[in-house]
Amino acid sequence: MKRFENKTVLVTGGSSGIGLAAAQAFAAEGARVVITGRDAAALETSGAQLGAQALALRNDASDPRAAVALAATLAEQGMQLDAVFVNAGIARFAAFEQVGEALWDQTFDVNVKGAYFQIQALLPRLNPGASIVLNGSINAHVGMPGSSVYAASKAALVSLARTLSAELLPRGVRVNVVSPGPVSTPLHGKLGVDAATLETTVAQIRDMVPLGRFGTPEELASTVLHLAAPESAFIVGSEIIVDGGMSQL
Repeated sequence: MKRFENKTVLVTGGSSGIGLAAAQAFAAEGARVVITGRDAAALETSGAQLGAQALALRNDASDPRAAVALAATLAEQGMQLDAVFVNAGIARFAAFEQVGEALWDQTFDVNVKGAYFQIQALLPRLNPGASIVLNGSINAHVGMPGSSVYAASKAALVSLARTLSAELLPRGVRVNVVSPGPVSTPLHGKLGVDAATLETTVAQIRDMVPLGRFGTPEELASTVLHLAAPESAFIVGSEIIVDGGMSQL
């Protein structure tokens, strides 16, 4: 029997990159998958790839009201969730002295506030034994120039996994974090820098990875599935770093 047969899984930010790879992996393991995102065209394409049982919903990950609306839609569909991958996030890099309030607010609205209130809104929809996986980053652990706001937002998620695990344990709900190192995803084209700077930055980061390459979304997806599956039932409030050794060696 497939690991997620007869189970329902939600992946926020599931229309591309790590989110889509995770959604595809869940579907391959038998799950009914719900994905969310802001790009209607990408959602339509990704939803079609996931099969007839999949549900693709447009949703703004930064808005607590949208979190409540998403939970209400799932309730209307009669859906209870066995796993949630809180993947929706943004990355904007800037030197410390160039960071403005707008960049701070946008980053924390999506990466922290959105995640927090999405989980809160979904509580009634979580089955006993459900697993929540947060998408963190090794930037929470390394001092990379230009990443101060992004890194702080991801460090908040690592903390959140611990505190929410303690609070939700009586409900039988686990919360853990998967923290990617450099991964080849469309996010790298959305860092807020010009093409030349992006190319230089990518080369510099690649040189920092002991394996000499970026990871793939599929490699991250396999860890997400492990944390979401019953096989990892003894992993609670923890973080698994998947970075090709970048923060370890």
